[in-house]
Amino acid sequence: MAAQPEMKTIAVFSLKGGVGKSTFAVNLAWASASLSARRTLLWDLDPQGAATWLLAAQTETRDAARAVFARQLEPEDICQPTAIPGLDLLAADMSLHGLERLLFDLGKKRRLAKLLSGLAQRYDRVILDCPPGLTETAEQVLRGADLVVAPVIPSPLARKSLDDLAGILIRRGGWHPPILPVFSMVDRRRKLHAEALEAHPDWPIVSYSSLVEQMGFRRAPLATFAAQSQPAEQFAMIWQAIERRLAKG
Repeated sequence: MAAQPEMKTIAVFSLKGGVGKSTFAVNLAWASASLSARRTLLWDLDPQGAATWLLAAQTETRDAARAVFARQLEPEDICQPTAIPGLDLLAADMSLHGLERLLFDLGKKRRLAKLLSGLAQRYDRVILDCPPGLTETAEQVLRGADLVVAPVIPSPLARKSLDDLAGILIRRGGWHPPILPVFSMVDRRRKLHAEALEAHPDWPIVSYSSLVEQMGFRRAPLATFAAQSQPAEQFAMIWQAIERRLAKG
């Protein structure tokens, strides 16, 4: 019998909101399950719950999301299947607004990493939709992730913001997982966007498109209703780059 692939955790993280973070998380989770046939979990850790809204047609508010960290529930107890074969969701709920205080009170700096290790037999890939900013939750995510996908809006300060992120992580923990920067909401007609892309031609991009905005109305990943669109193809290419990066160890 062939050995199961080692579980890998991909964190979608940004220092600030409004960069399409949850859109990335949902579309990359779809790609993991549908293109790579990976047993995939999307764990929504953002109290705003955008990824949960996009993937869960019916989600009960059970205040269970924080209870997982208190070890009152195991993560697999509240994972639910989505409409996408091979993709499960660990939904966000309002209890995550109190997660920062809980983690501080617990004093467990690697609680999330230990919770993730318990999912290794069930999933091949875990996508973490992180809250924006360097919160305690985000720091726990970065300790447990194998790769960080960092969406950034194209600007002359894109490299500085990425370097600042890496520098902060190193000062706080002495180490950080590999970071894959991705330009988000790209409009090549805008001069600043074009200049940023020229400065970093090796960074993947996702173009601005009204189709991406339709995800909120359809409550579905982009490839399920616009598979041939440019952004859907770009997300697929980003996922392929992630798989290559993970394969290198």
